[in-house]
Amino acid sequence: MLRDQIAESLKQALESNDKKKAATLRLICAAITDRDASAREQGKDGITDEEVMNLLRTMLDQRVVECQDCEEKGETEQADLEREEMDMIRTFLPAQLSDYEIKLVCNNIVQSVNATGLRDMGKCMNELKARYPGQMDFVKASCMVKKLLQAPS
Repeated sequence: MLRDQIAESLKQALESNDKKKAATLRLICAAITDRDASAREQGKDGITDEEVMNLLRTMLDQRVVECQDCEEKGETEQADLEREEMDMIRTFLPAQLSDYEIKLVCNNIVQSVNATGLRDMGKCMNELKARYPGQMDFVKASCMVKKLLQAPS
């Protein structure tokens, strides 16, 4: 489970006295605990690994924005700290596909679902999201699928 990996990483960071890493991992654990509490209030057992992944993606996106803001303000030290946190969060997320890999995957999906036109766009995107959750930028993938579906056969 993902939360076990995070807990183990926190334990290792504490044992190796890596204060920056431990602080970031504590933030992640606190966010998970907070979401678990909210889920329990709604009658659930807690959040799933998929929801933990979505939480990590949200945390990553927040740091990307914060890093950009810091760079614009000339706060390079803070931007570096944000990048370090981004790198730590990324270790728990699936590897992202490159643009070339996204193009290949999109081409394969279009062929595998026998998509013939733009009306099959939803079918293609649903299949991509099912097969490659969190592994690609679905906005890019959507643009690539659209181009493939518009191309003359």
